[in-house]
Amino acid sequence: MKLGIVGLPNVGKSTLFNALTHAGAAVANYPFCTIDPNVGVVNVPDSRLSALNEIYHAKKIVPATIEFVDIAGLVEGASKGEGLGNQFLANIRETDAIVHVVRCFSDPNVSHVAGEADSVRDASIIQLELILSDIEYVERRIERVAKAAKSGDKTLLQEKAFLEKLLDHLANEHPARTYPLNDSEMPFTKELWLLSSKPVLYVANINETEIGTFPEQAKLLKVYAEQDNDKMVMISAKIEEELQSLEPQEAAEFIETLGIEQSGLNQIISASYQLLGLISFLTIGEDEIRAWTIKKGTKAPQAAGKIHSDFERGFIRAEVVKFEDLIAHGSIAAAREKGLVKSEGKEYIMQDGDCTLFRFNV
Repeated sequence: MKLGIVGLPNVGKSTLFNALTHAGAAVANYPFCTIDPNVGVVNVPDSRLSALNEIYHAKKIVPATIEFVDIAGLVEGASKGEGLGNQFLANIRETDAIVHVVRCFSDPNVSHVAGEADSVRDASIIQLELILSDIEYVERRIERVAKAAKSGDKTLLQEKAFLEKLLDHLANEHPARTYPLNDSEMPFTKELWLLSSKPVLYVANINETEIGTFPEQAKLLKVYAEQDNDKMVMISAKIEEELQSLEPQEAAEFIETLGIEQSGLNQIISASYQLLGLISFLTIGEDEIRAWTIKKGTKAPQAAGKIHSDFERGFIRAEVVKFEDLIAHGSIAAAREKGLVKSEGKEYIMQDGDCTLFRFNV
């Protein structure tokens, strides 16, 4: 999973990126401090791995990972090349989802490109730039398809009709992800790489003094996000920076004193998994305990293919026990005696927390 961290200049993107990844990206109180995108890989926190290790004492524990990309700040007019617009948009195109950081606090010591923070205005500036870029792309595609459709090809005529409806949707300042796509139009989206079609997680960056409250600017941003069925989490990038400098036990105590349930990193990862429809299955043993990320609805052979293509090609069956059942009984053998280890075939749909052994022919 590759998440692009975006936002206007000086909203806390690089501070958040550093807190999440320990990557040491440059942070400064001026626009366009980030030019080339910074990339960092983060382990997905998963308490199930340590619980399983209490049983197996494995040589190695391998959590799932997420790749964060800190993308240069965007300004109004980016779709026409303003600021670092063209570069910014190209970097977004390579991500699976957008983590859109929006500043929800005022601070005279931290400059703002528009003078003062306004969460809805700031969020809508970036959304509009993505839509404008998509409009230009769809217009060019319509021209190409219209030329080819002069042959009378029915499929091309249907694609042209779809693109024209999509263009109208975009022209009304609605992102592509909210277009009411029907089944007959699905094939026409396979080669459409639209920026505004990407899932969006808004991150309301609030002042560290407002942790435990729900500031007005964050409330307004939440309403704005919900209009397009997008998700929002509320964090303080400054607090996240402090948390990452602490030992795990100290960080846990600090989170408790702040009165929050989990760190911003955990909130962002949890919301991102939901946003992209992801789950994790687990492989276990004395050599290694590992979490593997897959899409909800993935069948057992394709899940096996995440480990190795040979596993998918030669798939025979999957031996599956639920994480909770394995922990409750303390071993695979004990769970098997209770009939809790299931032998599943090619049509089995993997579930979050499945502890799985794949059987296959080489």
